[in-house]
Amino acid sequence: MVTATPAPQPPLETTARIRTDPFPNRGHIGAEEKAAVEAFLNRVLADGLLPAYDGEEERAYCTEFAAYLGGGYADAVSSGSAAVYVALKALQLEPFSEVIVGAFTDPGGMMPIPLLNLIPMIADAVPDSYNTGPAQVAALISPRTSAIVVPHIAGDPADIVGVMAVARQHGLPVIEDCAQAHGARVNGQLVGTFGDLMAMSTMGGKHHSTGPQGGVVFTKEEALYHEVRRASDRGKPFFLPPGSTNVTASLNFNLNDLAATIGRVQLRKLPESIRRRQAIAAQLREGLADLPAVTMQPPQPGVESSHWFLPLKFHADQARSTKVDFCAALRAEGLTVQTDYRGGLPHTHDWFVNRRVFGTSGYPWASPDYHGDPDQHFPCPNAHAMLESHFNLLFHENWSSCEVDDAIAIFHNVSIRKFPVPAGSRPNFRIETK
Repeated sequence: MVTATPAPQPPLETTARIRTDPFPNRGHIGAEEKAAVEAFLNRVLADGLLPAYDGEEERAYCTEFAAYLGGGYADAVSSGSAAVYVALKALQLEPFSEVIVGAFTDPGGMMPIPLLNLIPMIADAVPDSYNTGPAQVAALISPRTSAIVVPHIAGDPADIVGVMAVARQHGLPVIEDCAQAHGARVNGQLVGTFGDLMAMSTMGGKHHSTGPQGGVVFTKEEALYHEVRRASDRGKPFFLPPGSTNVTASLNFNLNDLAATIGRVQLRKLPESIRRRQAIAAQLREGLADLPAVTMQPPQPGVESSHWFLPLKFHADQARSTKVDFCAALRAEGLTVQTDYRGGLPHTHDWFVNRRVFGTSGYPWASPDYHGDPDQHFPCPNAHAMLESHFNLLFHENWSSCEVDDAIAIFHNVSIRKFPVPAGSRPNFRIETK
């Protein structure tokens, strides 16, 4: 009896590469920004004065940003972390009250809470999502709760309608952290316009930027805007009678006119940038639809993501591989992927676990004025499951059809040729190499 021997699979290092040239850098700063900066500097040279902040360009950027969101009030600040801090301080929350925040966020989206002597309460993610949801938020509400911070991660909007319903039921203010979700929408409405306040990062890697760093705080409420302005600039007595002195202790979180000059141009580019990201994500979704090892979450009704990156669910049983090895193979082919959410879960970091906010005091948790459980743990099983099951593909709006096609081919190549599954357990694919 003669048995057929399967042909050996080529080792990773000898598998033909789909693409030999590196994927292009984003290149989202161009001639328009250069011209705007040169015009600004020419005015400075002609006047002999360099405005530090709150000048013509910054005021124009804030006005245009608020108009983009449909009207309201915007204040440009120095970073996304500063935006969260300023938004929280503007609410004038009582010290040692509790602020609910989604588990997945940048550390700078959580650290302002204890820095203001408030207690962060960590809301788990919705299953198969980086975002928290109304049920997870509601589970943490107590008489000590004073506010809710809702991050929209990866450009994918959280269920902000559901969270707002919970918040209004309990009379709680909501801050939307839109650092990763510029221009995302729910039922046609831009995220950042549902809550009482919005905090946004405009650092260089975001959908639109004010240069290397920056941020914005937005609100529709004039009285809140007055508090925002005071919180962002050392408690200056903005909008108060002449002769008033600084009314609250804060820091200088101002942006500056040079950064705002870049931001104004970037803001005009934002709608097209988002359109391109949405088109590319749709093409990738279609191209990866028949891969058993990787799945993209299907679009949710009424939700328009702005796709800061693409979360992808990995199915190890279908890939016959670990997620780490699979991602390494994608990177070897030139794709930029993160094995899991960069930064992980801030509440699992040393600063949170060991209460390293104010020296070794353990404050604000250790304060006798805090009447909750200072040792409360937040297991967040859904969030940890996301870290295990998902990885992230980084892309940008300036990918051409060539980059999209190559990315799809790389996924197929890695899935089938480098980590094959038994015949008959997957559909047939046509793989093209260059």
